Amino acid sequence: MASNIGNFGLALGGGGARGLAHIKILQVLDEMNLRPTKIAGTSMGALIGSLYAAGMSGLEIEEFARELFSKRTSFFKRIHKYQPKNFTRLFNFTTPAIINSVSFFELIMQEKLPETFAELEIPFFVSTADFHTQTEYVISQGPIMPAIAASSTLPALLKPVELDGRVLIDGGFVNPVPYNLLTKDLDITIGVDVTGEPPHEDNKVPNSVDALIGASQIMLRSLTNAVIKLDPPSILVQPMVGRYNVLDYFKMDEIFKDTSPAIEKFQRDLDQILTIDA
Repeated sequence: MASNIGNFGLALGGGGARGLAHIKILQVLDEMNLRPTKIAGTSMGALIGSLYAAGMSGLEIEEFARELFSKRTSFFKRIHKYQPKNFTRLFNFTTPAIINSVSFFELIMQEKLPETFAELEIPFFVSTADFHTQTEYVISQGPIMPAIAASSTLPALLKPVELDGRVLIDGGFVNPVPYNLLTKDLDITIGVDVTGEPPHEDNKVPNSVDALIGASQIMLRSLTNAVIKLDPPSILVQPMVGRYNVLDYFKMDEIFKDTSPAIEKFQRDLDQILTIDA
């Protein structure tokens, strides 16, 4: 079915494994033959958004994700295939954040992406945070991989990325759902917020790593709520995936299942816009 809602922008937010929900949003667009004019992404949204901007379908991105995360063994086999001589680039045991962000994402993405933004099929904007100026730094040109790595770099787990004379970290610290980057010359904006409603039944005391990750999620959710309240996108999609840890990549099917109600609402919202425009 061919459909048209005019020029529209798609913004995919950050949230670690919760961002797997983005895949189902993309599949809805594919089924309705709707193609974004521009895409913006933060963190996991930047990773998935880059694949979509490069021309992969939502189904192809799901197949790629399943190849990576359907089983832990599949993921670690990919790591094992990495050339031994390059392990020194991937791991640096002399720093607190031992994993080199760019090398890690090069390993994960491999040949799925072109080298530069100019080679993408859809204009793409990546939100990152400049550590020293404490401001947002948007990347839309030059090499893709350092931009995605920077936007996904949670301090203490992944090494910050040095790019364009800046030290860059996770874009979620400044712009968790970057739909504001897409408002110019577009008819509507679609923002996908995967921070989710936090679980209320779990009262256990987190370990230090969980506390660090959890604190960043508290900040991300608070910032997202404030921005949405002030200036919401045309369509806001909020899958209820808050019960998942940001590292729960091996719970893909559960995340997809919990995304279903949000998908149904998203389809209704699109149908409503299409009816108005008819």
